[in-house]
Amino acid sequence: MSARVPLDAHIASVAFWSDCMPNWELASACLRGDAMPLSTPQSRPAPMLLAPAERRRAPDSVAIALEVASRACTAAALQPQELTTVFASTHGDLAISDYLCATLATAPTHISPTKFHNSVHNAAAGYWTIGTQTHTPYTAISAYQYTFAAGLLEAVTQLLCDDRPVLYVAYDIAARGPLATMAPSTGLFAVALILRTTAVNAAARIALQIRNGANLPGAAAQSAAADSVRGNALANSLPFFAALAQRTHSVALPLGENLGLHIEIT
Repeated sequence: MSARVPLDAHIASVAFWSDCMPNWELASACLRGDAMPLSTPQSRPAPMLLAPAERRRAPDSVAIALEVASRACTAAALQPQELTTVFASTHGDLAISDYLCATLATAPTHISPTKFHNSVHNAAAGYWTIGTQTHTPYTAISAYQYTFAAGLLEAVTQLLCDDRPVLYVAYDIAARGPLATMAPSTGLFAVALILRTTAVNAAARIALQIRNGANLPGAAAQSAAADSVRGNALANSLPFFAALAQRTHSVALPLGENLGLHIEIT
């Protein structure tokens, strides 16, 4: 399959969570300019699919990823066991990474086993499979500042190759400690899409095409919604969701130093 040929998919559902836009209904209204983000940041969600003890131990990255994943499944009326899943995060859990580095530097024998197993990049995917008791395949990827577009491309590619609905989840949290100077990120932000090959109950159809040049769009660049997530590492995904909310026909996202992911939306 040539990357120059548009890759088509249908969006069955959208889920969204940020500190000041904790659901897609509010976020889409804010992205259209019909509402304002909440003035008081919300507490992190508590994904109910986890047992109480696991829910308490789960780090912020897992909590927000599982929250939007669950909401997307509910909105699409699909069970997790029916879905292939792609998880994408720019940095993973930077708070735990900072803890591990600081502890290794000062008291290496005090490393928490729980913290350590939550530090791996596929921690959210692992919690998802445990909480939903699903054995379907999952992928956990990162592509630094190109993560959202790379993850979306991966999800659509798997959809078309396997002809199985795909749950795509992307998330990032705040950086802490010295790592914040190298990998800056603020706040909590997670999004999810369920993608299908059929148009049944679809919210939109997307066609992806790789093009030369990282043709960055200006959509949502100057808005209260954009300002509320601007510091987060996943913020460059917002033009895509603005295009969905505003029913814009196309948007481009950075996919590499000299590549852009052009997305037609109908």
